[in-house]
Amino acid sequence: MASSETQSAAPRRGLLHWTKVLFIRLGVLPFLLVIAVIIFTLMSDNFLTGRNLTNVVRQSVYLMIVSLGQMFALLTGGFDLSVGTILAITSVVGASAMAASYAVMPDAVVLCILIGSLAGIAAGVVVGICNGIGVAVFGVSPFIMTLGMSSVGFGVALFLTGGVPVYGMPVEFGEIFGFGKLFGIPVPIYVAALLVLVTFLFVNWTRQGRYFYAVGGNEKAARLSGINTRLTLFITYVLTALLAGIAGMLLTARLDTGEANIGASMPLESIAACVIAGVSLRGGVGRVENVVLGALFIVLVQNGMNLARIESYLQMVVLGALLILAVIADQIRLRYIAGSND
Repeated sequence: MASSETQSAAPRRGLLHWTKVLFIRLGVLPFLLVIAVIIFTLMSDNFLTGRNLTNVVRQSVYLMIVSLGQMFALLTGGFDLSVGTILAITSVVGASAMAASYAVMPDAVVLCILIGSLAGIAAGVVVGICNGIGVAVFGVSPFIMTLGMSSVGFGVALFLTGGVPVYGMPVEFGEIFGFGKLFGIPVPIYVAALLVLVTFLFVNWTRQGRYFYAVGGNEKAARLSGINTRLTLFITYVLTALLAGIAGMLLTARLDTGEANIGASMPLESIAACVIAGVSLRGGVGRVENVVLGALFIVLVQNGMNLARIESYLQMVVLGALLILAVIADQIRLRYIAGSND
């Protein structure tokens, strides 16, 4: 009797051991992905279809790009609460510039799209420059600086539009960058894939990319080793704003209007995507490919809840609970790692 119980307990111990090993190496995200796919497949027949999964990837593009920028801020030990307002101000300024130039030059569609896109992204980068100066030069807390700029940016966006959507952009802008497809794949997915590749190479294969990890791991030690920590922090928030600005223009193309009220939930969602992907809130830890999966997971959960007809209010509860769960799981993982090193 005792021997049979011992034999049945051995596979369980082996399973727990390998689960723990996978958890330490990969974090909580793979487990959450498997659980989410199983639950939503059981709740809806339409969930695990090619059409719906393609739709999930397309919808995740905007969050994915913003989360890549948020990762830079988290790597350096901060975070950016102004990414939502960057989406809004990019959308408003970009749509206004595009509509104005199109009204003057209706035959120069490509030039009008280029002018509007550059103007919108530049407006978003200005917010990032302000954040970078505040955090890097004046030593303002990232929380206070980005929260303040979030309020300022939304106020400016609403002032410029009066709360009314901006119309008058070339139809081609929405047809190509909002709804266009190339070889059956939505154009925004190509843009996101290119940005993911560039970010991956920049973070992993350049000296500046390693500086983000060094500053987030120990800013004082990084400074003593010769790293310009102020410049690194400044670049961090400019890059975060640049990526959010690109996402803002893609979202504008999707909506086909300039909106001052978009992006309100983006700070929480982008931080959640990063934290679930294993990016440490303490700084110095995070991987680009995991952040991509984190953004996909957030949108996958939202899509599954929509198909299951779960109310939007409860969806907010689930998202907040997932963020808390991810932080707790990260702390447990850190304890396991510390225990294995002792």
